[in-house]
Amino acid sequence: MIKIGIIGYGYWGPNVARNFNACQGAELVSICDLDEKRLNLAKSHYPFIKAYSDPKDLITSKDIDAVAVVTPVFTHYELTKLALENGKHAFVEKPFTSNAAQAEELIDLAARKNLKIMVDHTFLFTGTVRKMRKVIDSGELGSLFFYDSVRVNLGLFQHDINVVWDLAPHDFSIMLYLIDKEPTSVSAFGKKHFGNGLEDMAYVVVHFHDDDFIAHFHCNWLSPVKIRNTLISGDKKMMVWDDLSSDEKVKIYDRGVEFKNTVGIHKLLVSYRSGDVYIPHINNIEALKMEADYFVECLENNHTPFNDGEAGLKVVKILEAVDKSLKNDGKKIRL
Repeated sequence: MIKIGIIGYGYWGPNVARNFNACQGAELVSICDLDEKRLNLAKSHYPFIKAYSDPKDLITSKDIDAVAVVTPVFTHYELTKLALENGKHAFVEKPFTSNAAQAEELIDLAARKNLKIMVDHTFLFTGTVRKMRKVIDSGELGSLFFYDSVRVNLGLFQHDINVVWDLAPHDFSIMLYLIDKEPTSVSAFGKKHFGNGLEDMAYVVVHFHDDDFIAHFHCNWLSPVKIRNTLISGDKKMMVWDDLSSDEKVKIYDRGVEFKNTVGIHKLLVSYRSGDVYIPHINNIEALKMEADYFVECLENNHTPFNDGEAGLKVVKILEAVDKSLKNDGKKIRL
């Protein structure tokens, strides 16, 4: 039985606690939060837990095998490092750390201690993303042309991170999971509208070794409407994901263009293909439940999670490159 302690019972912590509590092979043992009201709420939901107001007391406890760090990103490095130093496996909310150097240090520490790190890239466990991965791997879309993602809404403004660090870790982790191509550099443009030094809207382009493929991301806290759309185009078919749709999240379009160049550029012939559209069946099991089960399974069987520290590091490297590009008027930053 894997004994779990959770640090952070704010927005996402209750979901993490609920799923680990329901996970076979795991036992929710303790919860920590600095806010007394949140801690009392946790105790009301789980009266059997040990409640802590100091994270160090939870981490150094001999009663737990793994720590779930569900706190603001600027605390991830310190708390995860302390957990690893005390022989605890770590489940860490995204993004993994505030910079790549911190992530690399934690990865090395976990390896020396023979401990596991899992970064909470929850979307990778959704039926939607897994179905999209199967479609792409099957070759149904053909050779990929581009990946385009829009994640916009009105707020919620963060006080410590910009809109890219808030919203884009989801999309970067999804892209890296779906697309079997190596990113090489990043370009980004954004604006700060409220004098707090943090971008509230941004456009990010990720470049790849494959010059024929490109990925684009739009993140925005100032949109009057909430949009969660992703478009992946290939030379055979195109796939659209609308995460806000209740029953038609993924659509696959048998549409595209075909070019025939006879002699010169002025004789370039373009034909458009417009075929059927179909909606694949999606498994609707809660993603966080699958992720919690997978974490426990990896610990029990000594397996390395696919969403491990290395996966978290790749996302952090892109985020760091975005920040550098934003500060240099969209300059291309190599990864």
